[in-house]
Parts: sequence; C-alpha cells; structure tokens
Amino acid sequence: MFEYSGFIHIHSLYSDGTGKIEDIARFAAESGLDFIIMTDHNTLKPKNDGYEKWINGVMVIIGYEVNDIHNRNHYLVFGLDEVIGSYSEIANGETACLLSAPEYVRKVKEKGGIGFIAHPDEERKGLPGQQAYPWTAETDDYTGIEIWNHMSQWIEGMNQSNKLDRFLHPLKSVTAPSQKTLDRWDTAALSRHVTGIGGVDAHALKQNILGLFEVEIFPYKVLFKSIRTHVFLNDPIEKSNDKLFNVYKMNILKALETGKCFISNHYLGDARGFRFFAEYNGKNYNTGDEISINDGKVILRTLVPKPCNIKIVHNGNMISESESMNHTIDVKEKGIYRAECFRGGKAWIFSNHIRIV
Repeated sequence: MFEYSGFIHIHSLYSDGTGKIEDIARFAAESGLDFIIMTDHNTLKPKNDGYEKWINGVMVIIGYEVNDIHNRNHYLVFGLDEVIGSYSEIANGETACLLSAPEYVRKVKEKGGIGFIAHPDEERKGLPGQQAYPWTAETDDYTGIEIWNHMSQWIEGMNQSNKLDRFLHPLKSVTAPSQKTLDRWDTAALSRHVTGIGGVDAHALKQNILGLFEVEIFPYKVLFKSIRTHVFLNDPIEKSNDKLFNVYKMNILKALETGKCFISNHYLGDARGFRFFAEYNGKNYNTGDEISINDGKVILRTLVPKPCNIKIVHNGNMISESESMNHTIDVKEKGIYRAECFRGGKAWIFSNHIRIV
C-alpha cells in the first residue's frame, strides 16, 4: 500500500473563500501535501475553468458542497461532472439546492458520485447570532461522514472570553471530534460500511478585531497544519504526470469511498506511517475490509510513528488501550473495530473501521 496525505473541504474565491486556487495549491505544496479537494458551494465552475490538475506538484481535485433551501444538510460531493439539482439564491449571494437533502444524496449516488455528510452535529451555542449548519435529514444513501471538522470545533467552543485567543491561535482549539459525531458514525457503520473523513472547512475569512485591525482567520497555510486525511493506494502516484491524473484521482476517491484512509491532526505530529490492520488465517486486512470468521481469533495491530495513547474501539465502546508505539489485541467478537490515538490528551489519529462478520 502507498500512503498519501491531503486536505478535504476547502473553499476559494469561487464561493465564500478568499483565496485563489493556484495560491491555495502553492500553500499545500509548501505544507508537504499530496492532494487537496476543493469544495466550493454549489458549483463546479473551478473544474470547468480547468483547475482540476497538478499545481505545484499537488493534485487539485474539484468537488463541491451542496446544501438545502434552509442552509442545512451540507453534503460534500466528489467524482461528478455536474452539479445535482437546480438552485436558488437564499441570501447575500448564497445559493441552495431546491431538492431535499435525501433527494440530492440519492441522485449523487445514482450518478456514480460519492458524498460525505459535512459537520453533522453543529450547535454553535457559545456566541449569540452564530448560525449552525447541522445534518437533520433522514437518508442512508451517503458514502460517509466528515467526523472531524476544524472550523466547526473552533467555533463550537468559542465564547466572549476566549474569542481573541481563538482568532490568534486557531490550531490550539482542535482537541478531538465531537463524541456525538463519533457515536453517529459508529451507529451508522454497524449495519453497513460508512467511511469517516476529516475536513478543515477552509475559508481564510477576514475579521475586524475590536475595530482596530483586520486579521485573516484560518489562513490556508495555517489550516494545512491541522486535520489531514491520509489515503492508502495499491499503486504509487507519479507526481505531475498529466496523462495519469484522472487515474490517480479515481484511485484517491475509491480509497475514500471504501475506507482505505485515516484522519490525523498534523499539529500534534506527522502521522504518516500509521497503520491499523487485522490478521486472520494468514491474511492481512486493512481498514474498510470485512473479515468473515468461522472460528479462531482475529489479531488487530496498531502501529504509530510516535509514542501515544492507543485505544481500540469495538461497536463504539473502548475495549483496550496502551501507551506505546504499537498495540496488539486478539478479538473474537463480531462487529466493527477502529483505533484512536491521543497525544497530550488531544486526539491525533482516527482509523476507519475493520468489520468482522
């Protein structure tokens, strides 16, 4: 398996971000990223304008983020050449899909695309007047869930007393995914495969501080030190190979679809080299895989590049932990298993599930 790391859920001048895609890709290259996935609201215009390509040695993949008429049920869509549904302006130039969320989720699936529920459990109770964008629709047609969103966590814990500190130190506030979202993910994955991904929700918005000066909240280059999604591919990527760009793109999207990926908070350390896998009857199984057992035991192994607190979660409940760089546990019970890693009390890595049936 070949590992590549990237950032997902990024906005540019094509919607409500402040950066040009070529500049965002340059920041990504300087941050050592292999790919980025752009998700401007309700548009594929950057793809039509030719921005889905190599820029500074970084793969720029163009998706989009769709929302309903109530500005809820935000959904990250990848792998399509069209924006599903028709759209109407709702406020201040913002648009919304006229289809209901279950309808556009279903249509994305029918068209062969993949989609991820974005920031599903936002509440934004800390500051008055802050609108939340939760997921409230009932559907089972989505590919996966954005289990960790930098922007959501940053603003969820904000209040009047810590507001300035959060503006000045946007990476320190990233501590762990919402337990409510993790529970949502584990519950959904009990009955079928549901991929978990991480997103930054990058906008690089500008904010006036105390009426004295303007700062850029979450500069792209700063955000590229936070929530990364790493993918495992069967074949290597040859950087800047234009002829194979679409092959590489589809390989990355397939890895996201099938759960051959994990999420890390790069601010706590480079997670490249992390592995969570299973051994059974002489075969190895990766995240996203299903193991059919008759008897015997499955060996779950976790390897990390730095010492940390490793936790193994079964059907949403922690069953084992250790402080180390590797952890091994034998299991017999059926269900879904995943690994969590913490450093200094903060979440660092989350694997996808391995299913035992």
